[in-house]
Amino acid sequence: MKKETTTNWGNYPKINAKNISFSSQEELKQIILKEKEVIARGMGRCYGDSSLGETIISTLKFNRLLSFDNITGEITCEAGITLEDLLETFIPKGWFLPVTPGTKYVTIGGAIASDIHGKNHHVEGSMSNHIISMDIMLDNGEVITCSKEANSDLFWATCGGMGLTGIILRTTFCLSRIQTSYIVQESIKAKDLEEIMKIFNESKNYTYSVAWIDCLAKGKDIGRSLMIRGEHATVEDLKETPFLKNPLSVSKKPFLNISFNFPNFALNTLSVKSFNFLYYNKQLKKTQKGITNYNKFFYPLDGINNWNRIYGKRGFVQYQFVLPPDKSYEGLKKILSKISASGSCSFLAVLKLFGEQDDLISFPKEGYTLALDFPLSEKVFNLLEELDKLVLEHDGRFYLTKDSRMAQTTFEKGYKNIEKFKQIKENNDKTRKFQSLQSKRMGI
Repeated sequence: MKKETTTNWGNYPKINAKNISFSSQEELKQIILKEKEVIARGMGRCYGDSSLGETIISTLKFNRLLSFDNITGEITCEAGITLEDLLETFIPKGWFLPVTPGTKYVTIGGAIASDIHGKNHHVEGSMSNHIISMDIMLDNGEVITCSKEANSDLFWATCGGMGLTGIILRTTFCLSRIQTSYIVQESIKAKDLEEIMKIFNESKNYTYSVAWIDCLAKGKDIGRSLMIRGEHATVEDLKETPFLKNPLSVSKKPFLNISFNFPNFALNTLSVKSFNFLYYNKQLKKTQKGITNYNKFFYPLDGINNWNRIYGKRGFVQYQFVLPPDKSYEGLKKILSKISASGSCSFLAVLKLFGEQDDLISFPKEGYTLALDFPLSEKVFNLLEELDKLVLEHDGRFYLTKDSRMAQTTFEKGYKNIEKFKQIKENNDKTRKFQSLQSKRMGI
């Protein structure tokens, strides 16, 4: 089979890889037995190299909905089904995802492999908190059913394990009941880092909370932000609005398409600083309330098809870390100061608060998490190495789904259970069949 150029959402790195798809369990078994190394890949929306490898197995044709209980919300589906598929099917029936990341263009298998988190982690935890069971194909073609009770080591190693324990075939989990597809949203301006952290603490009773943060702000303005918090709207909330006519409507497809790569100079310190100024000041009042549809609240960037092309052909790197509560303020202030002083610009900067969690290999743990993205350059790589040191100094760790350049030692310092994970992987992947560029870089 001819190799083809393959890359994920950050357009870095680009590799020549063999891409194979399957539509049946037996077909997948034959692929696994034949190939020396494989890694599963869904929509390719991870930012770095965690689903890139010598042979890539696409799960997108293995995407059937197998069962659904309209009383409990329990659903069983194949791993290639996307969050978009689930939303379009179940929102009209009054159900929503228990956890969702910032894009709906990911598969359920990818969601488990990344153990995705959302704006409600402080309330609902990550995806693994809602998984009842899953079937995984191992390196010898055997299929193991695992859960928190049965084959639990494999279960916890697979949640957040970046596809390195086997191919996720199908899973059972529970959806959440909703009355409408709308969100009652409140937006609050924060003048600095201290204020936004205070607002986060005051917002713990809200189901959803997230903040856009101006990473180029300096001095007394460091950390100036816009907090957005919300709840699923009830039918009562929609009274006297046009939304009441169709309270469980599914939003339209992307309204804008970027059909070409922007020139590399388009994103620079001046353009990002101008955007940040306008975005922060577009809200004139301290607090603003309203009702919005689920797409605008959860997936604002999905409204722009191919938005990654804004970064041009060179691509970009995303950088996400979490710091524990007692070290978040000091650590975030130093990190934001380092970024603003460097002149390197992150077009998107998102701050969230995690609740308690400390699983085997999953990224979330209690504290504040900041996600940034930077246009690719040697200067940015040097900056990120400096930020790595600051994150580790403050007992933080990094999100593998967003990573494309982290050193093995940096990774291991943030994940105290890495040796246990390696042992579980070895027990279930005796031939080291499941490998990615990232796993080789990390020594897993």
